[in-house]
Amino acid sequence: MPSIGRHNTLTVVKEVDFGAYLDGGDLGEILLPKRYLPTKIKPGMELKVFLYSDSEDRIIATTETPKAVVGECAALRVVEVNNIGAFLDWGLPKDLLLPFNEQDTRRAEVGDTAVVYVYLDEDTNRIACSMKLSDFLHETSDAFKYGEEVDLLIAKRTPLGFKAIINGAYLGVIYEQELSRPLKTGERRKGYMKKARADGRLDVSVTPLTATGQQSLGDEILTTLQNSGGSLPLSDKSSPDAIYAEFKVSKGAFKKAIGGLYKKKLIVIGPKGIALPYDDELDD
Repeated sequence: MPSIGRHNTLTVVKEVDFGAYLDGGDLGEILLPKRYLPTKIKPGMELKVFLYSDSEDRIIATTETPKAVVGECAALRVVEVNNIGAFLDWGLPKDLLLPFNEQDTRRAEVGDTAVVYVYLDEDTNRIACSMKLSDFLHETSDAFKYGEEVDLLIAKRTPLGFKAIINGAYLGVIYEQELSRPLKTGERRKGYMKKARADGRLDVSVTPLTATGQQSLGDEILTTLQNSGGSLPLSDKSSPDAIYAEFKVSKGAFKKAIGGLYKKKLIVIGPKGIALPYDDELDD
């Protein structure tokens, strides 16, 4: 059966003055408007089309390609807001609905870039989208290898940094402390998988890991801080044994690494150990 919100290969049934009707199986005959017709068609010809509902909820075929199909994520511009939600430009004549109840904490405004997941409402056969990505994407996985290169779509800023869509199917976190420049919502770039957190959730970096396939000591320290609530009872005053027990490195290597992080303002060093910036625990 043809799928609404996806590309389908359908057979021409007949040509009419205003287009052609395609065999939609259980969906019935589906109109392909005249403006989308190839120069020459005839019954029995197969055409690749995208199916969606028009403003009157009729299923329509088009040879145009939307910026995202059902099951995909995309960064789309808000072009209209009314009493039922926001409408996004997704490359088709009928804009894509982002209902109010599928928006984030701040309502979308005209000109915003919204990172959304496109879905089909099975009850109405209407295509819509959602900013509530965690309702649709996986937030844990054991399928990734450490250091594996992945495709990222930056979804939104969080208190820790940024949430990013990984390979179109997973959600991960990029930490603010690791960034050399700010990221933008809707930006696409390469990323590199790090160790999963204790709860299985995914951390990702926008900088490559070392050529040996191992995380640099500085990055490992930052990751450990993030996984430990923001602080560690280790500093340049700690014993070599305590440092080795945590990081398997010498005290000299540890001191050099935290010194570099401190100069970049990625950590603070207090009498009780090291911490991410703005963590007051070590100053008590």
